Amino acid sequence: MLSVLRVHLPSDIPIVGCELTPYVLLRRPDSSITTDDVSESAPLDGYYLRYKWYRIQSDRKVAICSIHPSEQATLQCLGCVKAKIAVSKSYHCTPRCFSDAWQHHRLLHDRAASSVNENGVEEEEMFGRFNSTGSAVSNTSLSGSTSSIANNSSLNNGSAPLYPTTGTERSAGETWFEVGRSKTYTPSADDIGHVLKFECVAVDAETKLSAGHVNTIMTSRVIPAPTPSPRHLVPVNGMDVMGHLDLDGRTASSGTFTVLSYNILSDAYATNELFSYCPSWALSWPYRRQNLLREIVGYRADILCLQEVQSDHFDEFFAPELDKHGYQALYKKKTTEVYTGTYAIDGCATFFRRDRFSHVKKYEVEFNKAAQSLTDAVVPITQKKAALSRLLKDNVALIAVLEAKFSNHGADTPGKRQLLCVANTHVSVQQDLKDVKLWQVHTLLKGLEKIAVSAEIPMLVCGDFNSIPGSAPHALLAMGKVEPMHPDLGTDPLGILRPPSKLTHQLPLVSAYSSFARMGVGAGLEQQRRRMDATSNEPLFTNCTRDFISTHDYIFYTADSLTVESLLELLDEESLRKDTALPSPEWSSDHIALLAEFRCKPKQRR
Repeated sequence: MLSVLRVHLPSDIPIVGCELTPYVLLRRPDSSITTDDVSESAPLDGYYLRYKWYRIQSDRKVAICSIHPSEQATLQCLGCVKAKIAVSKSYHCTPRCFSDAWQHHRLLHDRAASSVNENGVEEEEMFGRFNSTGSAVSNTSLSGSTSSIANNSSLNNGSAPLYPTTGTERSAGETWFEVGRSKTYTPSADDIGHVLKFECVAVDAETKLSAGHVNTIMTSRVIPAPTPSPRHLVPVNGMDVMGHLDLDGRTASSGTFTVLSYNILSDAYATNELFSYCPSWALSWPYRRQNLLREIVGYRADILCLQEVQSDHFDEFFAPELDKHGYQALYKKKTTEVYTGTYAIDGCATFFRRDRFSHVKKYEVEFNKAAQSLTDAVVPITQKKAALSRLLKDNVALIAVLEAKFSNHGADTPGKRQLLCVANTHVSVQQDLKDVKLWQVHTLLKGLEKIAVSAEIPMLVCGDFNSIPGSAPHALLAMGKVEPMHPDLGTDPLGILRPPSKLTHQLPLVSAYSSFARMGVGAGLEQQRRRMDATSNEPLFTNCTRDFISTHDYIFYTADSLTVESLLELLDEESLRKDTALPSPEWSSDHIALLAEFRCKPKQRR
């Protein structure tokens, strides 16, 4: 007989919008063990599995803290309610919680006073909101706050929806509503604050009766997904008014386009050991993928350059989901799998909006292949094994040539094609391999030079270069050369960097974010400059964990053919909240996204 040995959930904290997939261990009639599903349509030896999900709705009203979503709320900021901020962001578990979060929380009030949160409706639909109907108000005032705080007696989850009488049970002040009959279940806004129950049992296919013990799991209370404050575009022309990411009204002939570069943190590397400070539910892939997708789609970029995209996640999630938002996908995976219980492999994914660009050509750069050619040409045969061991790091680059469906050319050049070359890469992470990092960047740039020679074409070079500002790879990208006395050149056991005079390129590359330091005046720019390193003119950080904070991510562009119009505002420690590192419940990668808006320069007549 088919029997259920064990059921459990990867995380017992369910989040709205994030699919729950129980692990079910079975014993087949032949005594073999499996985790395969056995459906009613395909019974095994006359038995199949029946699943049921219940919502346990208590008479006691509960709300969830917006800062610590696994904690029950006891305080509510009525300033949020008056400002029409998503009500779920108004709850706090303790006065200390509200006080600690006030510097960040007040930004919600400031922004709501000047404009309506453009994502408000979408957030409420996807992740739900609470409604306060009580009138009991405390005069408690916290440091620096003018907001009133409602005590817990006024909290509830809104008027209860009407449910059918079938599939419900009531006992001891609780009502159990049947909400699903499939193996998986995705919590909705109606589930917020309630416990879920999962049942699994083997069933006789003929009699439809249970044929064994009913296995159950009880979850914690369902929580809404925490949402960070939106990031805005900051013009680099000196205007004080921040731009908005709502670009739907932009015409196809505007001549500008936006490019996002983002290392999204592969699930294979998002381990509890590495990121022990991040709650396990926020580190789980079902949560992170939804949070990342919402963030990425919210930027509305025309071109997306993503790194650390697992091949299975690309095929099963990102490509189909972003297709719904009008993006066409290109992908290049690394050349070796990483074993993490199952084999996983990540790579670089480039997406572009079909209504803005069309695909012309794709180039794939495998640094392993280039390493093989290099060792065959310059390394003595006795050293080849050691050389390959050092050089073969499986990194790749994806180069896409796109044609714009918009133009800023004058009337004297009708029908002129506007091409764009976009490189997306992820350079070796090992910090002791400075020679390998530099060689990989040099190899990529030489490939881009060949494309530039074949066609006059603007270029973007995006990615995670795992190289800090001032390093040799950064110098090569930004300055076009590496000084012979650069300290990084001291690491060259294979002699692949000699002579230093060869470490050059002719592409007029400039870092997009250096525009904050070079251009204009204004409140928006001054705030961003404080988040820049004065020496390198790069962001103070793009990668921020508890043990490491630095800049590894860049967007470079050819300054002779493109100009920067605006940049996505940088985060600071206050924006990331006190004592917080990445990833976090709000931000689901250990990197931050970079985004730049560009305009193509008209080609000069000869």
